[in-house]
Formats: sequence, C-alpha cells, structure tokens
Amino acid sequence: MDISTTSGGDQLGFNSRAIHAGQEPDPLTGSVIVPIYQTSTFKQDGVGGLRGGYEYSRSGNPTRTALEECLAALEGGARGLAFASGLAAEDILLRTLCAPGDHLLLPDDAYGGTYRLISRVLTRWGLEFSTVAMHDSAAVAAAVRPNTRVIWVETPTNPLLNIVDIAALAEISRQHQAMLVVDNTFASSYLQQPLALGADVVVHSTTKYLGGHSDVVGGAVVTRDAEIGEQVAFHQNAVGAVSGPFDDWLVLRGIKTLGVRMDRHCSNAEQIVRFLGEHPAVSSVLYPGLPNHPNHDVAARQMAGFGGMVSFRMRAGEEAALKVCGLTQLFTLGESLGGVESLIEHPGRMTHASVAGSPLEVPGDLIRLSVGIENIEDLLADLNAALA
Repeated sequence: MDISTTSGGDQLGFNSRAIHAGQEPDPLTGSVIVPIYQTSTFKQDGVGGLRGGYEYSRSGNPTRTALEECLAALEGGARGLAFASGLAAEDILLRTLCAPGDHLLLPDDAYGGTYRLISRVLTRWGLEFSTVAMHDSAAVAAAVRPNTRVIWVETPTNPLLNIVDIAALAEISRQHQAMLVVDNTFASSYLQQPLALGADVVVHSTTKYLGGHSDVVGGAVVTRDAEIGEQVAFHQNAVGAVSGPFDDWLVLRGIKTLGVRMDRHCSNAEQIVRFLGEHPAVSSVLYPGLPNHPNHDVAARQMAGFGGMVSFRMRAGEEAALKVCGLTQLFTLGESLGGVESLIEHPGRMTHASVAGSPLEVPGDLIRLSVGIENIEDLLADLNAALA
C-alpha cells in the first residue's frame, strides 16, 4: 500500500512522503525499514498462485515495488519504475514512446550520455532527432516536425545550467500531439515537479541526488498516465533493464534524507556562487539563482530552490581550467554528481567528451562543481587555494 495522503485525504508533505510512501513496516516482522528481498524467484501456491503478485525478480520484487511507489509519490505520478541505470531508463522509455521513423527534439546542450545513446544507438534503430535551444520556446515550436513524437528536456541542463520553461513546452507538446519528457536529475523532485507543470514523463538518474551517497547506480521513470506506465513496464520486463533489490534499498535509504540534503546543497552552492562571482580568475558563473541568468525568472517560478550544481569559466582558458581541477583537495576530481561529497570535473574532457566535435561540444574553459554538504568554510578555502 502506498502511503501518500493523510486520513483526511490531504497529500502528505514532501519529506513525509519520502520517508513513508511505499514503505509501510514489514507485515511479517514489523521491520520499520523495507527489507532487501535478495531473491531471484518466489514460491507459488499452486500453478499461477502468486503470493503478493511476485513470481520472478525481473518481473517484480518487493524492494523494487517500495521504491517505485515512493518515486511515483514524490513526483505526483501514476506509475514509477526503477531501472539499472539512468541510461537504461532512457533507452526503454524512448523505445516505448517512439517507433522507427519517429522524430525526437533534443536540447542543444544535452547530457553527453543521452546524446550518445540517441545519436549512436537509437538512430541505427530508426529514430530521427534534431537539436534545439530548449530555453527558447519559440525555437522549439518552430523545430517540431509532423513526425515529432518526443520533446526531451533537461532543466537545469548539464553542464551549462540553462533553464527550460516546462509549462510553455508542455503547451507546445500538446498542440503537436508530442510527449514532453523531463530529465529531473539536476533539480530532483524536491526542487521541481515537472508533471504538475504539464510534463508527461519524468526521468532520473537515481545515482545522483535521489541516492545521494555515491554508492549506487540506478535510474527511474515516472509517468503521468498509468497506461503509458504499463507500456514502459512491459518493455522493461521484456528487455530486463531492472534494478537489483540492494540497489533499490540504497536509493530508498537516500531518498529519506533528500529534502534536508538538498537544502544544504543549495545553501552551500549559493555561497560558492557569490565567491566565484568576485574572483578575478573567473570570467563567468553559470547558476540559475543569479539574477543575471537569462532564465532566472523561469527558474524562480518553477523551482523551489536553485540546486547544488555550479559551473564557471576560467578567464585564462582551458589549461587553467584543467589545472584548477587537479589542485582541489576537498572537491574530489570525479564524474557524477549529487552525492554528499563535493566533486569537481572538466566536462569537455570527462562527462561530455562524447559530444566533442559535435554541435553540443562544451567550452574548454568550463569547470563543473557538484557542491556537497561539507562545511562551507572548508569548501571556500579549498577553491580559493586552487584558484590562487
């Protein structure tokens, strides 16, 4: 049973849903925490007599069910599905929503892994795609084709931190009978609710803020429509792109503290943004919380906070950026994001190397920070030393 409302029918607050939705105490033992059902198969009470609907863990597992119910409750969706990785979730979703010959609109600053999946894997299957500046709603409307099936959105984008007006693109997608999919990884469901703004589907890399501790790889899809959710579930089971029960348990554990962690991520990021904005070695800071960000007003309207991701450009160019990435001590040089520890990376050489030489290539002087929840004084001191 999914706990997401009070006895009076009102929706529980976000943190209450994060801790309780899909996670009632175990009926057999009373365990407060959902058990890890580390099993591949389940005893049947006669042929076709399934206990609780479970037969084989690829098709369903109680630990995964708890996570999927929690994900749906956090995003306000009809169906949540947990995957082995964020890219596995994207692959199954696109193969469910699209057919060979369909067209997809992709951001012109999309995550490198998403671009690689679409441009080098799904195009061989027959999917067509083109890129557009998603933060320009008029440009998106002009780029829609008769065979456009999906408008794919990241907001904030990775790593340029552009902001997309979800409600405006939802209207465009409805006008053209297309599906609006929003990658909500950077904001998390705590800061942004795409389905409430009109999106049809939300995707996550649960590796990031939802897991929150850099110890699990996973992905998620949450659908507004239950029927689409069933279609995605069919393809997921047919292909086998499911998450394991221990990984599900780790993501559930992380979700319980998502709200309090995001508050600290945002607070630390805002102070780092102020520091970088005044540093002579930095030419520009990319952060949606800045009043001079081109889509700051949209971010303020559709987000509950501006997030823990910060990008900035070095005045002295790429070599200076590479040097800074190698000098920090508390900011660990590494890919990924959203963990409690702070990370620093050079997108052009690391997470976005797959888009080098393409229209999505990122500037060489760009550095991306995933701001953790350490003491802010220590983070500032570390950056100051590296930039000196």
